[in-house]
Amino acid sequence: MARDISTIGVVGLGTMGAGIVEVCARSGLEVVGVEMDAAGAERGRGILQASTDRAVARGKMSEEEQRALLDRVQISEHLEDVAQCGLIIEAVPEKLDIKRDIFARLDAIVSDAAILATNTSSLSVTDIATATEHPNRVVGFHFFNPAPVQKFVEIIATVITAPDVLEDVTALAQRLGKEPVTVGDQAGFIANRLLLGYLNHAVAMYENRYASREDIDAAMQYGCGLPMGPLALLDLIGLDVAYAVLDTMYKEGRDRLHAPAPMLKHMIAAGLLGRKTGRGFYTYEKPGSSVVVPDSASAANSIEGQQTRPISKVGVAGNGTMAMGIVEVFVKAGYDVTFVARSQDKAQAAMAQLTKSLEKGVQRGKLSEEARDAALALAHPSANLEDLRDVDIVVEAIAEDLAIKQAMFENLDEICKPGAILATTTSSLPVIQVAMSTQRPADVIGMHFFNPAQVMKLVEVVSTVSTAPDVSATVVDLCRKLKKHPVSCGDRSGFIVNALLFPYLNDAVKMLEAHYATTDDIDLAMKAGCGYPMGPFELLDVVGLDVSLAIQRELYLEFRERGFSPSPLLEHLVKAGYLGRKTKRGFRTYA
Repeated sequence: MARDISTIGVVGLGTMGAGIVEVCARSGLEVVGVEMDAAGAERGRGILQASTDRAVARGKMSEEEQRALLDRVQISEHLEDVAQCGLIIEAVPEKLDIKRDIFARLDAIVSDAAILATNTSSLSVTDIATATEHPNRVVGFHFFNPAPVQKFVEIIATVITAPDVLEDVTALAQRLGKEPVTVGDQAGFIANRLLLGYLNHAVAMYENRYASREDIDAAMQYGCGLPMGPLALLDLIGLDVAYAVLDTMYKEGRDRLHAPAPMLKHMIAAGLLGRKTGRGFYTYEKPGSSVVVPDSASAANSIEGQQTRPISKVGVAGNGTMAMGIVEVFVKAGYDVTFVARSQDKAQAAMAQLTKSLEKGVQRGKLSEEARDAALALAHPSANLEDLRDVDIVVEAIAEDLAIKQAMFENLDEICKPGAILATTTSSLPVIQVAMSTQRPADVIGMHFFNPAQVMKLVEVVSTVSTAPDVSATVVDLCRKLKKHPVSCGDRSGFIVNALLFPYLNDAVKMLEAHYATTDDIDLAMKAGCGYPMGPFELLDVVGLDVSLAIQRELYLEFRERGFSPSPLLEHLVKAGYLGRKTKRGFRTYA
C-alpha cells in the first residue's frame, strides 16, 4: 500500500533546494524547508519569494495562488522539524561527508515509514544510504535546475532500496508533474554521465587552442541545435560543480574521458567558477549575471584588418543534394555560380532540382519571384570541369572518398587560375591529404556546410598547416556574406561538431549496451533534462548508423583514445543492416 506522503521535508535551501520546495508546494503539498542557520534560512526564503514573484509578474501564477503556496511552506533552522514528514529530500552541498552526516541524523529523527531521498547529481547513493540504520528506505531523487521548470527527474535505486520506496517516489514525481526514470546507482546517472563527458571534451578542445571558445559554443548551437554551447553551459553549471561530478565519475569508472581537463582545476584554483563569480570561460557583467562582456579573449577569431582575396565568380564541383544546396546559398547571395556535374543530363536534372527548391521558397513566401529569377540567372550548369578556369573559389561537394577527392583536386589544380581558392566540404577526411594532391596547398581549405545547406547556418572553416592566412580570412568573410555563421578550427578528425557529438552518441550506445537504461529513458533524459532537440538514439537513427560508425572509427583512428572506440552494439547493428530510418530499423523500428 502506497504511503500517504502529504508533507515533504527539504534539507538545504540553496537554489536547488528552494526550487524543490517550490515544486512541492505548487502541487498542494505541505513543505518544511530546513537550513542550519538563520542566514541560510533567510536566503532560502528570499529565493522562494523571488521565484514566485517572477511567476506572478509573468502571469503564470495569481497573487492568491502565491500566498497559498507560501502559506504551505514552513522555513526552519532545526532538523527535528521534519520529524513528521513522509519524505525528506536532501539538497545540501555535493560533499559525501556532509550528506552522510545529514542522513545519519535524519535516520534517528523520522518515523520508520519515512523515505529519505538525496538530490545528489553524482555521488554514490549507496555510500549515503549506509550512513543510516535503514538503508533500504534511501533513494536518489535527482531534480534538474531550475527545479520548477525542468520536467525530468532521475530516481536512483541502490541494490538495497526497497521496491515500495521506488514505487512511492515515482508516484510522487508524477504528482509533481515530472517525467521520472529509474536507474541504478552509477556515478553521473544518465544525463550527467553523458553531458559531462561531452563538456569535458569541449574544455580539452579549448585548452589545446584548437578553436576559440565562441566558435566551439557556436558550432554546437548552430550545428546541433543545442540551447547553449558547452563552455557557456559550464559557466552556468559552475566549474567547481562540473569538476566534482567528473572526478566522481572518473574515480568510479577510470574512463580517461571523464578525467577532468587540467584547465578546469586551474580555473577553479583561480576562483573562475563561472557566472556565480562573474568569470569562467567568459567574463560577465557582475557575479550571478548572464550578461557577457568583452575581455582579452573576445577578439580571438576576428578577421578585422586581415587581407582577403576578392570573390565574385564561384564554382561548385558536384550535383548532389549538398552540392545543389551550396549552389542555392551562393546564387541567393548574388554570386555567379558554375556548377559541374558528371554529365549534361545530370547537370540539367540538378538545374531542375534548383529551380524546384527556389520555387518552393516563393510559394512559402520566403522568396520573391524577382529574387527567384535573379538567382536562377546566376546558376550555370556544366558537365566540363574546364568551365571552372576563371572562378575565384571552387567548392568541392562530391563523394566522401579520399581517392575521388584527391583526383578532383588534381584536376582543379591544373584548371583553375592562380590564386583561386580550392575548398572541400568533407565532414571527416583530412583536408591536408586533399591539399597535398595539388601544387598549391596554401590555397586549399575545408568549408564544411551542414545539411541542408540552404537552412543550416553553420560552416566549419578548416585550415590546414599549409593554408595561407588570407585564404582562411577570405573564406570566413565569404561565409558571413552568405549569411552563414563561420567557425574556424584546425584540420583534425571530426573538426568541432563531429568531434564533440559522436563520442557523446557512442557513450549513449555503450550505456544502452550495458543495460543501464533503455533507449526511451536515455532519449528522455537528454531532451527533458538537458534541453537537447533530439535524444541520442533518435539522432543516430536519423544520421544513419553506418555513417555514425564510419565517423566514430575515424575519430578512434586519429586520437587512439580507448573511449572513442565504436560500441560493439553499433558495429553489430550495422552488420545486420539496421542503419536507422533509411532502412526502417535502427535503434527503433519504423513503419
